[in-house]
Amino acid sequence: MQYLHTMVRVSDLEASLDFYCNKLGLVEVSRRESERGRFTLVFLAAPGDVERAEAEKAPLLELTWNWDPETYTGGRNFGHLAYRVDDIYATCQQLMDAGITINRPPRDGHMAFVRSPDGISIELLQAGEAQPPREPWASMENTGTW
Repeated sequence: MQYLHTMVRVSDLEASLDFYCNKLGLVEVSRRESERGRFTLVFLAAPGDVERAEAEKAPLLELTWNWDPETYTGGRNFGHLAYRVDDIYATCQQLMDAGITINRPPRDGHMAFVRSPDGISIELLQAGEAQPPREPWASMENTGTW
């Protein structure tokens, strides 16, 4: 058995690509449009996984955009996506500077949560050992749900 991808449905492909690629830092590795099925599939990889994703078609995040409008609810019911980052504080600051709400700040120097435009919960985990607690993160409250 081999893990291939996680699929999430998105309601606005451009907003989702802006979030996942421009703000979170994932890389688009392939795209498929189906005129007959009226959908677009975009496959993304973490920067450290691009070579493997292109060769093995895994591990990937598949964004599915159905051309006919639909309402998606229950993003939290999905659970969450998780990505390891080199510097949890720098990553969260970069996301905040890009206008992304940090729903669960990295108070412990190890874990944070943000949400995609469609409400998908994304866990960010510090690579290696947790960093020492640091302000403003250590005293920052949760915002919304994660």
